[in-house]
Amino acid sequence: MELGIYTWHEIQGQPAAWAAALESARAQAAILRDFYREGQYEQVLFTGCGSTYYLAVAAAALFQDLTGTPARGFPASEIWLYSRSALSRQRTLLIAIGRSGETTETLRACDIFLTSPPAEGCHVLTLCCSAGQPLTALGALNLVFPAGQEKSIAQTRAFTTLYVASVALAVLWADRNDLLDEMARLPEIGCRLLANCADLARERGNDANLERFYFLGSGPRYGLACELSLKMKEMSLSHSEPFQFMEFRHGPKSMVNEHTLTVGLVSETNRAHEILVLDEMRSYGAHVLAMAEAEADVVFNSQVREIIRDVLYLPFGQMLAFYRSLNRGLDPDHPKNLEAVVRLNA
Repeated sequence: MELGIYTWHEIQGQPAAWAAALESARAQAAILRDFYREGQYEQVLFTGCGSTYYLAVAAAALFQDLTGTPARGFPASEIWLYSRSALSRQRTLLIAIGRSGETTETLRACDIFLTSPPAEGCHVLTLCCSAGQPLTALGALNLVFPAGQEKSIAQTRAFTTLYVASVALAVLWADRNDLLDEMARLPEIGCRLLANCADLARERGNDANLERFYFLGSGPRYGLACELSLKMKEMSLSHSEPFQFMEFRHGPKSMVNEHTLTVGLVSETNRAHEILVLDEMRSYGAHVLAMAEAEADVVFNSQVREIIRDVLYLPFGQMLAFYRSLNRGLDPDHPKNLEAVVRLNA
């Protein structure tokens, strides 16, 4: 069988999965709004493991921006093992995210939260790609997005589908129907983006001169930079790290040289500051690649408002890791030492 065949089809199949997730969110809009309104939550915590932890980080930042409600992202293991430092005595909604719905740490985090809640009126909401799994029985509300299911080990379609779903939740809970309507354009834009940036991803992925990869993203894009860095590690076994743009100057830039590719998830809001960081890395000899709505190496040209279009940063980075993996003779479908679900015996 051709190496990476599952991963390739899952990357290419993302826009259809986004459309299905948005349709599901819209169909349940009244239930979702009532659930959040009646909860009167003082804070929202997002949690997951690996990729879904990075999703939690990105979703929490965006959620707080849109709704004004304090939100944080935690690894599930921190809630399970260090609940006293992770949880505060506030009326809290825990949003637990899992591709498979079977990961031990996420299940234990939910159990700790439910059996020793920080305050009265605390609830769990779950996001998952597979129905009938342990996670989907733990929430006061359990949302399943089967279009995100995957056969490969490294998450691509599952991550972006669950991310789109989390953005839709934030939009609904912020009572922004205008943004939900605008999100309906993302699948079409995603299809165009996948076609337009494939050659560049192949070219950079096949560049044997590159040895180190740095993904820079700030605000709600930091969690996405973490996820793209993880994809590069998982699929291609390459040195890869994520940083916020401005933090990259404070030490990490010492690693930059002519064998480095620095990938910037450039925002519209703080573009001027972020481009200066990329220009500085270029002056040290690094290869630099910018992704942005306009005037970049990977251009979205989406005309969708910034707060809801961040999923568009992911396809190129996924394809970059995919081609890097193939160039190194590896199988993106089956990364070394990894399994689709982490189950703990103790």
